[in-house]
Amino acid sequence: MESLISLVNKIQRACTALGDHGEGSSLPTLWDSLPAIAVVGGQSSGKSSVLESVVGKDFLPRGAGIVTRRPLVLQLHRIDEGKEYAEFMHLPKKKFTDFAAVRKEISDETDRETGPSSKVISTVPIHLSIFSPNVVNLTLVDLPGLTKVAVDGQPESIVQDIENMVRSFIEKPNCIILAISPANQDLATSDAIKISREVDPKGDRTFGVLTKIDLMDQGTNAVDILEGRGYKLRYPWVGVVNRSQADINKSVDMIAARRREREYFKSTQEYSHLTERMGSEYLGKMLSKHLEVVIKSRIPGLQALITKTISELETELSRLGKPVAADAGGKLYMIMEICRAFDQTFKEHLDGTRSGGEKVNSVFDNQFPAAIKRLQFDKHLSMDNVRKLITEADGYQPHLIAPEQGYRRLIESCLVSIRGPAEAAVDAVHSILKDLIHKSIGETSELKQYPTLRVEVSGAAVDSLDRMRDESRKATLLLVDMESGYLTVEFFRKLPQDSEKGGNPTHSIFDRYNDAYLRRIGSNVLSYVNMVCAGLRNSIPKSIVYCQVREAKRSLLDIFFTELGQKEMSKLSKLLDEDPAVQQRRTSIAKRLELYRSAQTDIEAVAWSK
Repeated sequence: MESLISLVNKIQRACTALGDHGEGSSLPTLWDSLPAIAVVGGQSSGKSSVLESVVGKDFLPRGAGIVTRRPLVLQLHRIDEGKEYAEFMHLPKKKFTDFAAVRKEISDETDRETGPSSKVISTVPIHLSIFSPNVVNLTLVDLPGLTKVAVDGQPESIVQDIENMVRSFIEKPNCIILAISPANQDLATSDAIKISREVDPKGDRTFGVLTKIDLMDQGTNAVDILEGRGYKLRYPWVGVVNRSQADINKSVDMIAARRREREYFKSTQEYSHLTERMGSEYLGKMLSKHLEVVIKSRIPGLQALITKTISELETELSRLGKPVAADAGGKLYMIMEICRAFDQTFKEHLDGTRSGGEKVNSVFDNQFPAAIKRLQFDKHLSMDNVRKLITEADGYQPHLIAPEQGYRRLIESCLVSIRGPAEAAVDAVHSILKDLIHKSIGETSELKQYPTLRVEVSGAAVDSLDRMRDESRKATLLLVDMESGYLTVEFFRKLPQDSEKGGNPTHSIFDRYNDAYLRRIGSNVLSYVNMVCAGLRNSIPKSIVYCQVREAKRSLLDIFFTELGQKEMSKLSKLLDEDPAVQQRRTSIAKRLELYRSAQTDIEAVAWSK
């Protein structure tokens, strides 16, 4: 079972190294899920003496007022032989064999966090590991002593601050409470019992420790409490006899003090029947055994929590994206990969894998034909307009057989109006493609990391679309102009010939422009224009798709890529100007993920071995 406590010790140290020590965090935390024993007591309750007795060493700062101003995570490691030593997590390469130096380092490290003359407290724990043949494998968290009044130099909030810190530790269901109370005071006034009862009203996870039994008034004893009649807890009370202040001043050996403690309980008639479960030595063994049992019972829950959290951290890390490469080649490759991801998203919209591409087809099937229909060629070929254009085309010399110049002018005047709908179709598709660009930019998660790159890619893509639109407009209008520039002669050759309506040179000029004759000309022109429109309804979409859609799929960022290859390292870095907060969060999550994966491996190894 010793490996279970060592495992929890290892995870606790790793959590603290990450800044995870039970404080509010948006990131998942293991600290709160790890079983721990929190030592709670009022000032002058003998809390420090109990810890030193369990360890067998003088190592805690002493003095008036609040001495413990930061949580001290005390990890005890039993070794078979060798010299006792201590290690601090913040000084990993230094071994302390002089425990007076350990006491000084605790004070100095507290001052580094809270300020040298400060009376404030901090929730950031100090990690101290002690290796000794005289200890049991055990982890304890020493908390600041509860107080009722702020003294000079202390903030008015110190009483509530300490209570809030203590409560934040012991209210967690995985926390085992070691409540220290002096026997020479009324238990009803015990700060430790009061706050323990509030968070653990049934006493299911509270261990009571009664100190200063030897200092009780003559004629009184603590038997009722120790036997569970004075204040009942689930677990039996443990009585301890600490060194007196005189012993401390004389630096009485802790091992000798343990022997004197055992002798006290054996020789005192009231407590002799309780000797086997009294004393600091028994307390340490009992707590070690209980902690092992609790850890073992929590392993399945820890495994489930770790598995769930790993999945959440991996998802978050994936959302934040990869870290920025350090070298120019890596940065260039990274930018190219991000651009390719965007380009692929854009193509998926056009190809139908994502929505949006169908709007292009809607332009060709609905918008463009409707625009041509609204031109209303029949009104353009009204009798008056036909007569006007035919007459103007004849000039001073009336036509002989058929008014060919009049036909051409009528046809050209109709076809030129198709340029409007053709240009509108070009612009409509251009607008759709621009919308898809912006949509694809938003859907490319990697671009969200880098605002400058997002702006540059968006600008380069839109510039390319603008160039493609201009080329598409030229090609599309060229199709319309070609229809105006060269008429399909076969259409007119197939028209039925009517000498009277086709024009007879023997008729007068007034007969030649009669209504029936002009109506026939208008009808022929309308039929020809409709035939041309039918062809353009097929050819113009092909031109637009070829010049805009196909080209956008093929070479949307080609010019950007060419310019990108010529950029210097500094300019590439500017494109990858990630928010520092995102960088910091990614680093934190990556470290936390490493912690959880390591913890998962270690816990599974221990679980299988057990």
